[in-house]
Amino acid sequence: MKYSRLTKEQFEELHQEFINFLATQAIDKAEWDKIKIEKPEVAEQELDVFSDLVWEGVLSRAEYLEHFSKNHIFLFQCFDKDIKSIVLKSLVPETDFLTKEGLQWLSDNMFTDTIEIKTGKKVFTEERNSSIFQLIQQGAFLSDGQLFKQIISIIES
Repeated sequence: MKYSRLTKEQFEELHQEFINFLATQAIDKAEWDKIKIEKPEVAEQELDVFSDLVWEGVLSRAEYLEHFSKNHIFLFQCFDKDIKSIVLKSLVPETDFLTKEGLQWLSDNMFTDTIEIKTGKKVFTEERNSSIFQLIQQGAFLSDGQLFKQIISIIES
């Protein structure tokens, strides 16, 4: 597998897509039920292949990612060859960006000396989608990029 197997919940959400995937391989429900019983290793392979296809599609379309931790917010914009980042760091240890209060504190203190803002750019050293997947594995999630765009426009003005 290139990525990771989808969760049971994700498979349930993508039930119809999985049926279509099996149909492209001439596997109907009766055949699938038979494979699961008689050749469980083949069923596992089908689940893995489908998972990788889904991940590949999602990662290919990924443009913005966010990752929040107690004292840091990492914002990413993904391009074909590189990734831009904005890192917001609270210099006040009690701040917790994982709470509503912490995000309000950020809003109130954004341009004070209690927030450190750094920007960066990194060329992908591995394949783009694999690099993005690693960020997701570390806790990042796909976003609409609104926060990234807001902060970059303020920084650049």
